[in-house]
Amino acid sequence: MAIIMIFVMIPLTICFGILIGDRKYYFISMAIIVYTMIPFFMVFEGRKPQARELIVIAVLAAIGVAGRAAFFMLPQFKPVVAIVIIAGISFGAESGFFVGAMTGFVSNFFFGQGPWTPWQMFAFGIIGFLAGILYKKGLLKSTKYQLCIYGFLATFFIYGGLLNMASLFMYSSIITWPSVLAIYISGAPFDLIHAVSTVFFLFIASRAMIEKLERIKKKYGLIER
Repeated sequence: MAIIMIFVMIPLTICFGILIGDRKYYFISMAIIVYTMIPFFMVFEGRKPQARELIVIAVLAAIGVAGRAAFFMLPQFKPVVAIVIIAGISFGAESGFFVGAMTGFVSNFFFGQGPWTPWQMFAFGIIGFLAGILYKKGLLKSTKYQLCIYGFLATFFIYGGLLNMASLFMYSSIITWPSVLAIYISGAPFDLIHAVSTVFFLFIASRAMIEKLERIKKKYGLIER
């Protein structure tokens, strides 16, 4: 269900938003949140979760929003992707996507909502989702260096790639190979700064945050993997 929602329904909804244009990005953003919540709450099916299990996820999203706002004076230098990756590793792929999507949506009430919001929600979310999947399969370890490598690659290629393409769709009526090349070249310096910031925050905070989240999970019996 998560794969269907994230890799099929959400991209189709974003494409639908491009076609209808106008100021429909609030509707598209809310639809993405609904799609995200379906697999997220299916994780808890039959477990009768207590509120404390959801509070931790909400707090991680709040930290992402606060972290993005705290570094508003430094364009692209944000801790959001680092927090999303930590959420995906600690609480699973669905939780990682949920934290990423909610962080993108809520933080844009401070930074400005627009047609870029659904793209940011999807980009943040998919990085957290993939981190959770790779960690569960044993392809990504929670070591500082592996997380930094994944964070750099995911931020530069996934987030940067998606947002550059979003800029092309939003500001150009004709898509050509030269225009695609131009938008990616012009966006590369900003993507590099964003990727370096992700590495920085993962390097200084990932171990401490993951250890604390693991203790919380054990103490309160949260989200069985």
